Amino acid sequence: MMNHPKSHLTSGLLLAKNTVWNLVGQLLPMVVAVVTIPPLVRGLGVARFGVLSLAWVVVGYFSLFDFGIGRALTKLVADKIGANEEHAIPPLVWTSLALMLLLGVFGGVTISAISPWLIHRALKVPPALQRETLHGFYLLAISIPMVTTTSGLRGILEAQQRFRILNLIRIPMSIFSFAGPLLVLPFSHNLVPVIGVLVGGRFLGCLAHQVACFQAMPALWRGFALERSVVAPLLKFGGWMMVSNLVGPAILYGDRFLVGALVSLSAVAYYTVPLDLVSRFLVIPLAIAGVLFPAFAVSMGQDQNRTGVLLSRGVKYTFLAIFPLILITVTLAPEILRFWLGAAFAQNSGSVLRWLAVGILMNCVTVIPFALLQGIGRPDITGKLLLVELPIYLGIVWTLTTRFGIEGAAIAWTGRATVEALICLALSQRFLPKQVFLIKPLGIGATMAGSVLYVATFSSGLAVKGGFLACTLLAFVLVGWLLLLTPKERLFVARGRLGLALADSGAATALAGADTV
Repeated sequence: MMNHPKSHLTSGLLLAKNTVWNLVGQLLPMVVAVVTIPPLVRGLGVARFGVLSLAWVVVGYFSLFDFGIGRALTKLVADKIGANEEHAIPPLVWTSLALMLLLGVFGGVTISAISPWLIHRALKVPPALQRETLHGFYLLAISIPMVTTTSGLRGILEAQQRFRILNLIRIPMSIFSFAGPLLVLPFSHNLVPVIGVLVGGRFLGCLAHQVACFQAMPALWRGFALERSVVAPLLKFGGWMMVSNLVGPAILYGDRFLVGALVSLSAVAYYTVPLDLVSRFLVIPLAIAGVLFPAFAVSMGQDQNRTGVLLSRGVKYTFLAIFPLILITVTLAPEILRFWLGAAFAQNSGSVLRWLAVGILMNCVTVIPFALLQGIGRPDITGKLLLVELPIYLGIVWTLTTRFGIEGAAIAWTGRATVEALICLALSQRFLPKQVFLIKPLGIGATMAGSVLYVATFSSGLAVKGGFLACTLLAFVLVGWLLLLTPKERLFVARGRLGLALADSGAATALAGADTV
């Protein structure tokens, strides 16, 4: 049985804390990667490091072999919690994990079977490295069942809003993925022990997730059962999640290949670098959406008004967090590129960075309604949207890139992100009670934000730009605090800022009502 009352799983305080945990869990490993990658490149050499990079991809992203069932499990377990049907969770969990284990074994066998072709033909691995690379890939194949099973275990904990323990596991696992190979270098530069360390870390991570699941849900110990009736819902939901997982990257990366084919490989660099830079901002909405996804599922079964409130605030908080970063990027785009990469990038990528920054703002907003549609059990909508979007978008990229070069590709990217945001927000409103989530105020806010960003492109000189940013950001803070945040939300923010001071005082009790923000 669950240890918390159901309303606690959608409370503002819990969701805020879990979002912070998600941010820490994603940002800290990035810092470790920046520190550890240079010595890894020097120690392994460029060729071996390239193979290690592929190993990271396999360990990190081959949870795709779960065919979306991990996300489906989060959704269905959250549904059971919201409907007060915890007794039905153990058969659902064990059936899902068994299915994911089988899919992981299938994925491992597949990778093992195609590894000789990959090593000797597709990847052009140097002959001197082919043997150790092949053995390393066989080790990676062994890890795939652990990867898919871990995805399911993580889904169970996400459904219960156990993001603190999830990130306490994720952080050391992610750090070990970078630091583990570094520890091997004093003893061996061979890829087999290096990749073996990664696989060992993945095993320990899977074991840690299993222990955490059993502690969070003791009924799993007593309720082992397989139930055929849950297979169809899992595969249906997971299948559409799989479509999104496959088509989404094609949309995100297809334009790069078109730029390379239509312009030049140098143009790919001038286009990809600013896109990768602004894409880092997605870590914020993804952290928020990861927490809201199970909350949407729980609240939809209990209180649809609460679902609308969560959507509205998710979009609002994402905008409040991201817009200042976008404004700074748009205003200082040439200076940022000149300082970071030199005059050539400032000249060729300045306008591209500005267009893509606006697009990523819209993309960040889209993440929240996207999570809502999937969280309420309609991943078919997002899957179909992406399937329709892919050929249209690539056609527009082709046309605009042919006429305007990489700036045309950036315009196409931003236009796609804007239209996708509007569609997802409109579709989300269809499933919520009227007057709970209103698009009109959001449209007014987006228009005003776009106008400010447009004006930012006209400022010249660091002094003028600095003054513009100072005034605009101050106005944004005042408008956000006084107009966008409600009194309860302002109280909630104040409580977070003064949490230490209130921890031992009676004032904490007076502020308890803010927990449900």
